Amino acid sequence: MIGYKTLAVPGPTNMPHEVQRSMQIPLEDHRAPDIPEFTKPLFSDLKDIFRTNTGEVFVFPGSGTGGWEAAISNLLTAGDGVLTSSFGQFSSLWVDMCRDYGMDVHNCDVPWGEGVPLDKYYDVLSSDKGHAIKAVLVCHNETATGVTSDVSGVRRILDELGHPALLFVDGVSSVASLDFRMDEWGVDVIVSGSQKGFMLPTGLCIIGVSSKALNNCSGSSVPSGYFNFHQMKKMNNDGYFPYTPAMTLMRGLRASIDLLNNEGLSNVVARHNRLANGVRAAVDAWGLRNCAVAPKWHSDTVTAIVVPETHDANDVISAAYHNYGVSLGGGLGKVAGKVFRIGHLGWLNETMVLRVLGGVEMAMRDVGIPFQAGSGVGAAVESYTDSRQNLALAAE
Repeated sequence: MIGYKTLAVPGPTNMPHEVQRSMQIPLEDHRAPDIPEFTKPLFSDLKDIFRTNTGEVFVFPGSGTGGWEAAISNLLTAGDGVLTSSFGQFSSLWVDMCRDYGMDVHNCDVPWGEGVPLDKYYDVLSSDKGHAIKAVLVCHNETATGVTSDVSGVRRILDELGHPALLFVDGVSSVASLDFRMDEWGVDVIVSGSQKGFMLPTGLCIIGVSSKALNNCSGSSVPSGYFNFHQMKKMNNDGYFPYTPAMTLMRGLRASIDLLNNEGLSNVVARHNRLANGVRAAVDAWGLRNCAVAPKWHSDTVTAIVVPETHDANDVISAAYHNYGVSLGGGLGKVAGKVFRIGHLGWLNETMVLRVLGGVEMAMRDVGIPFQAGSGVGAAVESYTDSRQNLALAAE
């Protein structure tokens, strides 16, 4: 196919040219005497991205799944109580991992399209008088359904009840894209990955760990070698790693952080909200519905779009890719064949989103989904230009 292909999945995301160029370097000695001059400022700046002054941020070769395993293996032991909720493919997989590790899982099964149920969390935690629950899990942004949950609300419940459980957060598709505040929200472990908001290839697992969590590491009986937080911290203090790090990716991470800081984290968050609003306007104009059942759940990094019951979402995905070179996210688990997903995070602007929406419209016409051609693109254009005008007025 002539021309660029369009990447519109919720990860991996588009990679900026600056990040690509930063990794086009000869391989280097990861134990060289001057490596700490690079790594120590990188560790410090990562803490700013996670918005923590008191915690540590560790970079492991791996993916978000490795981050889940790191949190469990460092901080929990078989038989510990964990409070979880499943409302999509990724939140459910984290629950499954806890069960595989032998945890006593108290799971709240939530309809897909909703998020973490604060009322149920409150009920479970308030009845846990003996504090058998050692960790509370929150999937901040469920990529399968395009749902964002209220992390700070969970912290308020823990504080109100005086419950000492650790707060674990899956932030793979939220950190560096959505508003996230590790210290302010009292998050003990936040797991992220390189291939989404950080605009890098897959391969880095980036984990924020609170001082409270680090002090609890000695209480786990689960073996943790590769992901051992204390071993990593000891070596990181000197600017090194306990094993061979992915230095090429970390050079890219340096460039990514520079781009995020140059834009400003508050502006990054506002941009993602602006882009998402345009996509949601398009969905409404098409006469379709968002998988996220209410605005309070709407994600600013990915939108899962429900197709009519008479159609298969996989046909839209196939037509978009083969006919127009647009990669859309497929439905996973319970929503397979029912939704297609548009990722709108990372290195992205309004015209790039409009290109995606145009491809979606052509694909939907190809498979016979009824809608007014141009309606979604037009609604997004109105959303984006109106928001620009509002920004200009606010600046006057």
